[in-house]
Amino acid sequence: MDYQTIDPTTGALVQSYAAVSDQELERIVTTAHTTYETDWRKRSVNERARILSRAAAILREKADEYARILSLEMGKLIVEAQAEVSMAADILDYYAEKAEGYLKPKPVPGVATAQIQIDPIGVLLGIEPWNFPYYQIARVAGPQLMVGNVLLLKHAESVPKSALAFARLFEEAGAPEGVYTNIFATIEQVGRIIDDPRIRGVTLTGSERAGSAVAERAGRNLKKAVLELGGSDPMIVLEDAPLDWAIGSAMVGRMFNCGQCCIASKRIIVVGDERSAAFLEGFKKQMLSLKPGNPTDATTTLAPLSSEKQLKLLLDQIARAKAAGATVVVGGHRIDRPGFYLEPTILTDITDDNPIYKEELFGPVAAFYSVRDEAEAVHLANATSYGLGASVLTADPEHGRKVAAQIESGMVFVNRPFGTAPNLPFGGVKNSGFGRELSEAGFEEFVNKKLVNVEPAGTHPFAPVAAA
Repeated sequence: MDYQTIDPTTGALVQSYAAVSDQELERIVTTAHTTYETDWRKRSVNERARILSRAAAILREKADEYARILSLEMGKLIVEAQAEVSMAADILDYYAEKAEGYLKPKPVPGVATAQIQIDPIGVLLGIEPWNFPYYQIARVAGPQLMVGNVLLLKHAESVPKSALAFARLFEEAGAPEGVYTNIFATIEQVGRIIDDPRIRGVTLTGSERAGSAVAERAGRNLKKAVLELGGSDPMIVLEDAPLDWAIGSAMVGRMFNCGQCCIASKRIIVVGDERSAAFLEGFKKQMLSLKPGNPTDATTTLAPLSSEKQLKLLLDQIARAKAAGATVVVGGHRIDRPGFYLEPTILTDITDDNPIYKEELFGPVAAFYSVRDEAEAVHLANATSYGLGASVLTADPEHGRKVAAQIESGMVFVNRPFGTAPNLPFGGVKNSGFGRELSEAGFEEFVNKKLVNVEPAGTHPFAPVAAA
């Protein structure tokens, strides 16, 4: 298995990287385990924080360099690439600043002699996707390095330059060898790493198929796993939502990162026939206004898809949707130019027996639904095996909160399409996975919450535990 950088604007191969040898992989795992046992876990939180803060500073100092790698490897619009670099730096800074408080022993309510101490657990394996190459890593590296764990990072095969850039970041910031290690591993090697007793946990962002395989293998080895998998997030537009604002929100929700976003608004659900018709017309006009071009050109508004594979998958989904009765309102074709460009597409008339009804559309393709009332909108929003995020647009935020309470997902955003920040927990339910990243919730996923109960000498073995 080769790791390859392919320019999505042309389809041309830029560079290939060979997978790591078994011998080198063994050396890497040994080094990581030794570094954890003898160095990193023993460092003070302030020492670890200095390295993460320096990494964040380097990202900001070299923001343009890092952003252009994203545009080269997966076609990200340059303004979005710059925003991703900034967010990754923010996450590293957040954990550098917050870790000391998160690591303070916590009292056990009602027990005067007991505390919960937060300890690291060891070497972790991170498996990350191509759509947000830096942000996805930062969500894992920030909390786990600050808690005292060390990380082996297996990135997607299509973003090797991004993977190497992030590894250089920690090296330049002063992290000792073994704290953060990029590995160009094969699927078979990943399986053996999960089996290795020196690896104590695994986190993956990716497909359901990959998630189930990793969770099964981790489970057989009695190891903790955190999975962030697919999503088919609904956006419910209630009848009182201002129309033009709602259309603009839907455009951002569907088209950010060329639609290649786990928490993108993939299903647009509008309440009311007249409102739906007006919304669809405005949505169509905005989709048609997008202009393809080089993602490093600030005037480009439609980026390429990340790969030929992603483009062919979406074209196949569109074809199967049409064959099952869906209507293509706009788009649906590959754009006649070099690279992996797809026309912005809207599908309607999607019945529950259409294959696309149950599938995730990972690109610039929106599934549009018109419903009679709020109850039908909520039912449709929940009619999916996924449960990552959702959004509700309404002029009445408190009513939006009540609708949000009925939606089966890990995150609901009222009056914005989606959101992420270092202090907001990120994760889903149902087939979208389990566990959380970001915030204190992400910090505590791979730790030993160790009970320490201290009583005076002479305490009787069966004495009652001292009440607070």
